[in-house]
Amino acid sequence: FLRKPSLLNSMLCCQLICCVSCAFIHRWKLNDSFILPRPGSRYSLMGGNLHISHLNKEEDVGIYQCLASNSFGTIVSREASLHVAYLENFKTQRRSPVRVREGQGVVLLCGPPPHSGELTFTWIFNEYPSFVIQDTRRFVSQKTGNLYIAKVEPSDVGNYTCVVTNTVTKTSVQGPPTPLVLRVDGVMGEYEPKIEVQFPEVVPVAKSSTVKLECFALGNPVPTISWRRVDGASFGRKVDINKASGVLEIPYFQQEDAGMYECVAENSRGRNLVKGKLSFYAAPHLTEKPQDVQKTIDDSLVWECKASAKPKPSYRWLKNGESLDPMEDRIQVNNGLLTISSLNLADVGMYQCVAENKHGRIFTNAELRVIAIAPDFSQNLLKAQTLARQGGDVLIECKPRMSPRGVISWRKGKEALREIMVLDNGSLRISNVTKLDAGIYTCVARNQFGVASSAGSLLVKEATSITSPAGHLDVTIGESIVLPCQVSHDPTLDLKFTWFFNEQLIRFGSHGVYFEKVGGRSAGDIMIRNIQLQHAGKYTCAVQTKVDSVSIATDVVVRGPPGPPVDCRVTAVTETTASLSWGPGMDNHSPILSYTIQARTPFSLGWQAVTTVPELLAGKQLSATVTDLSPWVEYEFRVLAANSIGTGEPSKPSNKSRTKETLPRVTPARVNGGGGGRSELVITWEPVPDELQSGPGFGYVVAFRPLGAQGWMQAAVTSPDASRYVFKNESIPPFSPYQVKVGVYNNRGEGPFSPVTTIYSAEEEPSRAPGRLRARSISASEVEVTWKPLPWSNNRRRILGYELRYWGEKEKQEAATVIRTVGNKTSVLIRDLEGSSTYYMSLRAYNSAGEGPQSSTVNVTTKKPPPSQAPVKIMWNTSNSKVILKWDQVHALENESEVTGYKVKRHPSVVETNNTSLELSLPVNQGYVIQIKPFSEGGEGISSRQITIPKMEAPNSISSLWFPCVCVLIMDVLKCHSRHRL
Repeated sequence: FLRKPSLLNSMLCCQLICCVSCAFIHRWKLNDSFILPRPGSRYSLMGGNLHISHLNKEEDVGIYQCLASNSFGTIVSREASLHVAYLENFKTQRRSPVRVREGQGVVLLCGPPPHSGELTFTWIFNEYPSFVIQDTRRFVSQKTGNLYIAKVEPSDVGNYTCVVTNTVTKTSVQGPPTPLVLRVDGVMGEYEPKIEVQFPEVVPVAKSSTVKLECFALGNPVPTISWRRVDGASFGRKVDINKASGVLEIPYFQQEDAGMYECVAENSRGRNLVKGKLSFYAAPHLTEKPQDVQKTIDDSLVWECKASAKPKPSYRWLKNGESLDPMEDRIQVNNGLLTISSLNLADVGMYQCVAENKHGRIFTNAELRVIAIAPDFSQNLLKAQTLARQGGDVLIECKPRMSPRGVISWRKGKEALREIMVLDNGSLRISNVTKLDAGIYTCVARNQFGVASSAGSLLVKEATSITSPAGHLDVTIGESIVLPCQVSHDPTLDLKFTWFFNEQLIRFGSHGVYFEKVGGRSAGDIMIRNIQLQHAGKYTCAVQTKVDSVSIATDVVVRGPPGPPVDCRVTAVTETTASLSWGPGMDNHSPILSYTIQARTPFSLGWQAVTTVPELLAGKQLSATVTDLSPWVEYEFRVLAANSIGTGEPSKPSNKSRTKETLPRVTPARVNGGGGGRSELVITWEPVPDELQSGPGFGYVVAFRPLGAQGWMQAAVTSPDASRYVFKNESIPPFSPYQVKVGVYNNRGEGPFSPVTTIYSAEEEPSRAPGRLRARSISASEVEVTWKPLPWSNNRRRILGYELRYWGEKEKQEAATVIRTVGNKTSVLIRDLEGSSTYYMSLRAYNSAGEGPQSSTVNVTTKKPPPSQAPVKIMWNTSNSKVILKWDQVHALENESEVTGYKVKRHPSVVETNNTSLELSLPVNQGYVIQIKPFSEGGEGISSRQITIPKMEAPNSISSLWFPCVCVLIMDVLKCHSRHRL
């Protein structure tokens, strides 16, 4: 509890945290002699702190230690060393000039004056504040204060003054100047480095401290300084190498930083080096310390004290501030282990463990109390009531507090118990309890300091038993069962039912919807709904009361479909078969009756059932041959087992196996052709799927001949994905019939050909343009185009349809819109055109060979657009079963076509009229939604908004009722205001 002061601190503090009721006495030692503070002396105590006034560097320097005492004992603090920092002046005598040759190295000595405390050194060149700047040529050692110049230059001539600063007192003193003079006898030649500043061979470094190594050499040329570890290890990021000042700095030194370090100085004339070892040390640090204990007389004490340090620490023990000398055999000290047996009152006190090595010392303290008291039950009374099961055992505990331990006896009521089982700790055990054992029991404790007792009653209850018999249940998957747990018990005791499944607690509610409690107060039955295979096992019902517990177990067997077969493997393959073997899976308590095999290929949709030999696989069949497979296809197989309950999960798939190759057997489908360019015969087909190619190297053989010819021309197509072949020859007449067929082949040879089919060679494109091209405007957005067709077919070409191209007068013909017709149509209706606009159009025929020549171009102008205004001021009234509509005439604008009539839409019919009124029949009990829009030769205009006619309840209910709707167009938003007038 002592803190180490600064060098110039005038107060040493001894601080102890204690309770208010403890009175401490503090004493101090200096160099093992007690300090006796007297009135008027330089020493005084304030709350345990030692104050020293007017420090004297001769009298007050030394080792201090504080001792604190009270009624429990004495402990001592760790030691603190006091040094008084000071710095005296340099001697005033003049220093002789230092004479050197240019190019020579020189050392200027500082010779600091007497001092105490850490110093720092700087040098002044000629006069303040011109300080010597350290670089690769000049170095100031912070160990000696000397100034080193590796190679003197003419600019170095002058006076040098050493400045010494005490880092504690912050005072500085200057030495006398040292003149540096160049000799006139020539320039120094080049020479190898000479290391003048070097570190010791062994440098001990404390853990977590910072170490600085200095290294500097004289030489010509100026040497370079480098550092390395002799073991080749690299420097960590924390290491700072200042090459300019020749200092290696390692902060936060750790064990891994220890080792041999090397400084190398070299120039063009040679090299030199020095080595030194950094050794790691650590003052003791406690890792295990004794704790305050309270023991009874005759008990034993074991305290252990452990500390980490390097080198390893030694241990000693103090009692009340004095060394503990084990004069008695019962006191043993073994390094940090203190053992005291047969404790007595003389052992009471404050103990301290001291762990130390040459780098430091650490203290830890603990208090030992030895108590001697009469028996006392105040903290551990006997239980007021102890419950026991009839026929069972019961333990009544007796744990009084007393020291030393005395004698314990028992009585029942007022009668002493003699032939009973009293345990070593004083507790009473009664075996095979009966109703007669009920009563009040008293424990009596005695030692040399007194006697005490405590009493409690023993109540005997009836034993709990389970009346449901242990059983074995055999069920089928999906069924629901009840597991009974009926109990006979003492009616005064509460029951707690707990169920276990295979020794694991069943938590009702967290096991899904399977488990449910169904029992009453004296029953703990549970129901298992929709039982599954995983529910097979041992179920245990445990019943617990305050006096006993019983349990019963039921084994449940769940029968279900078989488990997956195991080790499904392919043992042999041919072109179309595969031999399989497998092992049986779990039968789940129902014999396996049959097996099913399924297969999968990269081309199939999932798993498919396959044909086997034998066809039916009985329950004991563990191998089969799969037939009707496709050659050269990669297959996977799996096996499913079935029993009387159902079919189980499939086995794991077998390894992939490929059937052997063979001649192809499947020909291409849909062989056809036709079309193409001039002098071409185009033959097409549907490629054979990969799974039907029967082997590698698959391709097609295309055969063709003119209709009626004898011999076949053939061509090979090597791509298995090909679907067409084009034969080009100038001798092929257009639109001539040919017979074609397509065969297959692979590496094993050729397969069959497809059936022969007849196709036609490429036809010629149309040679003439259609005639009589006419265009007529139907409305503002529609134009009808008609023409005279060309002959549909001849022996050189066909007409498949016509291609109409149209474009606006402001557009280029290249951007024309194209409409194609199919078949022998002679007209086209063009929609979505702009009103009052001119359009140009041309027509040409086309077939599979291409398009024919263009017709002459015609033009047409579309009609004016229809009116853009909707009907307004629509009024309607009902009379009997009719509704009469009236509205204002719609007037077309200048660029619009005149209104020729109106269309009144009443779903689902539309009525046209040339007037601005209309009478409609209105059936009873049916409403209408009506819209009105104008039309003209330019087409239909804009509809009015919807008008809802409500249904009439009965005829003549309203004789004349007008509902006008005034429509006002404001900022393009149509707002309707309705008013009623009778």
